[in-house]
Amino acid sequence: MTLDRGSRSEVVSQLFLTHQRRLVGLAALLVDDHETAEDLVQEAFASLHRRWASLRDPNAALTYLNRAVVNGARDRLRHRRRRREDPRWTSPTPEPLASAEHTALARDEREHLWRAVEALPTRQRQVLVLRYYLNQSEAEIAETLNVSAGSVKTHASRGLAALARTWEEES
Repeated sequence: MTLDRGSRSEVVSQLFLTHQRRLVGLAALLVDDHETAEDLVQEAFASLHRRWASLRDPNAALTYLNRAVVNGARDRLRHRRRRREDPRWTSPTPEPLASAEHTALARDEREHLWRAVEALPTRQRQVLVLRYYLNQSEAEIAETLNVSAGSVKTHASRGLAALARTWEEES
């Protein structure tokens, strides 16, 4: 994405209009709470606005936002663990389905999957969310999480294997 050379406020506002909803979805998947997710995204955009002049490459602003949201989510989860709070998991609202029975079965499967995802170690969950929610490549995930591509592959493989085991054990 190439950014126009408008004012800092104009560019950040355009990024907000274009990417805010997706970033809130990403944060909600990572922290299990929509309100916290919105706060994280707002903080990421505020930080980008404050630090705009120090960006080496303004075209990397989206990467900066992705990384800020992931790091902010990681910090919030650490804070929760220290306070021994139970994180709440909210699953996405399903699209209307043909029958009540189908709706109930789909909800049960979705809740089963979310419980399994929630049980994953933080890094595995982050990698899988970035890969399957944001459709990021291994290189993009590595850059966002500031880890090697090999580490991304390892965490993705282990996370998917853990989900498969949990799914089979509980089904």
